[in-house]
Parts: sequence; C-alpha cells; structure tokens
Amino acid sequence: MVETRIYIENLFKRLNIQLPANRQKLFEQFTSETFNVEAVKLIMEKHKIIMENWELKVRIDDVLAKQMVIPNATVAKPYQATLDFNQSEFQEISFVEFEGLDQYGLSFNPEFKRIEGTPKQSGDFKVKMNFKVLGEDENSALHTKILSLLINANPKSLWKNIASDDQKDAAWKEENYWKADQVEDFRQLGDKHIVVSSKRGRSHANIGAFREDDYAFKHFEANGWSIVCVADGAGSAKLARQGSKLACRAVVEYFEQHFTDDNLKSFDKTLFHHHQQGGDNQQISHFVYNNLSKAAYYAHKQIEEFADGIEQPLKDFHSTLIFALFKKFDFGYAILTFGVGDCPIGLLNKDLTEIKLMNWLDVGEFSGGTRFITMPEIFSSEKFPTRFGFTLTDDFSYLMLMTDGIYDAKFVVEANLEKLENWKTFVDDLKGNNEDRASVNFDAANQEIANQLSAWMDFWSPGNHDDRTLAIIF
Repeated sequence: MVETRIYIENLFKRLNIQLPANRQKLFEQFTSETFNVEAVKLIMEKHKIIMENWELKVRIDDVLAKQMVIPNATVAKPYQATLDFNQSEFQEISFVEFEGLDQYGLSFNPEFKRIEGTPKQSGDFKVKMNFKVLGEDENSALHTKILSLLINANPKSLWKNIASDDQKDAAWKEENYWKADQVEDFRQLGDKHIVVSSKRGRSHANIGAFREDDYAFKHFEANGWSIVCVADGAGSAKLARQGSKLACRAVVEYFEQHFTDDNLKSFDKTLFHHHQQGGDNQQISHFVYNNLSKAAYYAHKQIEEFADGIEQPLKDFHSTLIFALFKKFDFGYAILTFGVGDCPIGLLNKDLTEIKLMNWLDVGEFSGGTRFITMPEIFSSEKFPTRFGFTLTDDFSYLMLMTDGIYDAKFVVEANLEKLENWKTFVDDLKGNNEDRASVNFDAANQEIANQLSAWMDFWSPGNHDDRTLAIIF
C-alpha cells in the first residue's frame, strides 16, 4: 500500500498533476484500490526486470571490452597458459569455453582455467571465447569474445639440416676429408663406461658444412689405463675437421706405442708412495709432464707432417685438444690431463659435493684468445707446464670432456666452471630437467644411452650453434 501511494505520487509529480487538500481523501482511496495496487506491483516488477537486464548487458559488455591476454606459444614446445579470470570484469563469468583450439594442437582446461597442449602450427590466430555471466538463464545463448593467439615458429625449424655429403661420391669424400655429421658411442672403459656424442652445430648444418669436432678413446687392457680425447677444429680453418681428427688419433696412437710396462710399473710405485705419504711429488710431475707433453707434441707433429704432405699451411688445420688418462688402483683413481684451447675437463666426485676443473681454458676478449695444438709457440711458452693436470681420488661420478658448443651454452663463462652448483645443474639438465624433457639414463645396462645423449644435444640455446661434443665417463 505504501509503495503504491509513493509510486503514484511520484508519477503525478512527473505529469504535473496537482493534489489539492480537498482531494487527499479521494487520493487515499484511489491508491488503495486493488486494480491500482496490482498495476503498481506489476510496474515495479517490470522495472526490476529492466534493471536486471541492464546490469546483465553491462556485465557482458565489460567482459567484451576488457582485454584478456593469451601468452605467446611456440610450435612443438609444450604450452600451459593460465588465464587471468581474477580481474573484476571477469569474475562475473559463470561459464566459459574456447572454440577451435584443437586445430592448433591446444585445448582449454576449465578446472584450472588454462590453455594447454603442444602447438602444431605457427601464425597469428583469432580464438573465440564463448561465455555467460552470472544471472543469465542456463538456456540463454552464449556470448563470444575474440582473443588473439600468437604461435611463434619453432626456432629450430628455421634452420636447415643439409648433409655435408649430399649427393657426393666416395672419391669426393676422400678428397675432402669428409666425416660423418653425427656420431655417438657407448662402451665399457676399464671398470667405468663412456658415452660420447659429437654432432654438427646448426650453423654448419644450415649450409651443408662439415663437423669440425672429433673425439677418440681407448682402454689398454695390458696396463689398465684408459685415454679419452676431444678436439674442436677452428671454424676459420678450412681443414680443421681433419686437424681435430688427426689430433685425437695421434694421442691414442702415441700411448699405444709409448706406454711401456717399465715406465708404468715405476709410475705405479710412485703413485702408491704418493698415496701413502701425501704431499708434493716431483716424480709424478715429471712423469705427467714427460709423457703427456710428448703425446701433445706428437699430435702437433702428425698434423704438421700431414699438412706438409699435401702442401697446405699448418694454420688450415687449427684445432683445440684436450685429453684425460685414468686408471683404477686399489687406493682409488689416478687422473692425468692436458688441455690447449677453450674446452673444459670437469671431474665430479662420487656424491656430487666437489668439482675439480682439470684444465684451464685459453679464452680472451677476442677470438684470438683461443690457442690450438697446431701452434708451435704453445710448446715453447712458459705456460706450457701448467697445461697438465693430475689428481688422485677415491672414486668419481663423472669425468666430462666437452667442446665449447656445450660449454658456451650451458656454462656461459669460464668462472662458472669453478662453481659446483653449475655442474649439479648441468647433471640435472642431462637427466631431464630441461625444456625439452630430453634425458640421459646413466645406467650401464641402458643400451639407448648414446642415442639419448645425442638427442639431448639438440637443445636450443640462442646464439650458440657451434659443433657439440661431449664425452662422459661414469
């Protein structure tokens, strides 16, 4: 009754209808009549419906007007993007679905409010988000908001992979010192195992150029020693692929010929004495320097003789060279190393609590900072004796030799090679903690380990597209 009277009073005012005092009683009777009460009630209900409809329109318009950003995706890269429905405009949404995501390899997860999947095509697409807001009837039509979805091309797909021997015959291969674009191996090496892979970097594969890296290894059953070599041919040297190959083969050949029983028996006694007594031992230093320096120089001479034989300058064969000798004794492992160039040798102890960098790197602000085994001045430099490493350890988890295609991407700068946390991160990366979820199972019974390492080495690292070689003794 009161609502009816107030409504009609306000109506009369809007229509300029006056209510003199002598008609107040008549007005009271008029506002209490059933017809008028029901009419006002019906009008008020219509008002309420109109306002509710208006509020629905406003909520829908707010959703349509408010920007919603879908983060960019990349082809072939697993994708998860949680959409921000916490903004006030989107909190009014009662139902939401996405139309057509499946054609891009994606789907919408309503529970977690996220778009997920593995994109399969690149482009700038328009995606339909269909929705309802609070207060709408469940049978009402859905509203559509158009969103932008940018799927970037996978950077890897932009690089070509042209075989270096594409449509070439055997004579061409021999004449050009061709070697496989990718090789990998897994063998027992004494009481340890070695898994190694070497593959062209994308910069070489993109133009059909050669793999410049190389490696070699061997276990000597007669004396228990094992040798592992890794070399990185200089990209600026036109026959570097042959230089790295010759360097690695020469080191193995040297120890095949010159690791005599007499020498080694004497050294074994020296090592045992060193283990018992500790401290500096000039005999060890002399043995390491005398044998490893001769092996390094032998590699240099082999390359030099080859270059002379085909009348090519020695600089055309520029290559770095690192190698490690190791043997198990009753008291632990002896490890001897040599290095020239920018390829590191890392030794991780058994429980991954200590890293020992077994060589220092020839690095500088400019490319000229790198030294090569083909440079004669290496052997006359006062720094030459510091290129050798030696350690005794109870046991180790990993002995790793790598070229800069691995080191630059995973360690970035030389200082990071001294930090244990970086090596632990590197091991975790190898075991699958990476964007590609590529993993290597370091189990001697794993017959796929070489393929796994090779697949892991396809990781993407912006700006790092050099050849990659990694040898792991475990």
